[in-house]
Amino acid sequence: MKRLAIIRHAKTEQENYDRDYTRELLPVGIEDAGFIAADLKKKGILPDAIISSSANRAIATARIFANKLGFASGKIIEERNLYFEMTTGEFVDMIKKMPRNVDTLFVFGHNPFMHFVAQRMSVNYDGHMPTCSTVVLDFNVDSWAEVEPRSGILHLHLYPKLYR
Repeated sequence: MKRLAIIRHAKTEQENYDRDYTRELLPVGIEDAGFIAADLKKKGILPDAIISSSANRAIATARIFANKLGFASGKIIEERNLYFEMTTGEFVDMIKKMPRNVDTLFVFGHNPFMHFVAQRMSVNYDGHMPTCSTVVLDFNVDSWAEVEPRSGILHLHLYPKLYR
């Protein structure tokens, strides 16, 4: 089995189109990321690999999760196209390249793409993805090369309002 966690970045400062790429997390976003990461740890969902958009808010969220989950933040793979432009096909191609020994992959990015990917990769996810949402899908395959769209089974969906 392969497990994919699709995570939208945590809450950020107000949108500013002139510096969107460099927006920072708000204190509430940092707190939310900590709650969700701690819950994942409690549930035994730990990453073997992490890929993140290189935009500040996504990589900052990924680093909070990595810290809470005991994953070396220096091993986070930054993927610039998760911020700019990526199609679902390119997303699938990206995860298909994961080594066989990676059982659980975390991917951090932005809406609307993360929401679209969660729906597209799952047979049964149809929720919403506010900031810091984490959708965990299970794929009944032995290697990432076998993962196909619409084949993931929703394992869980966490989001900040569950903790408030």
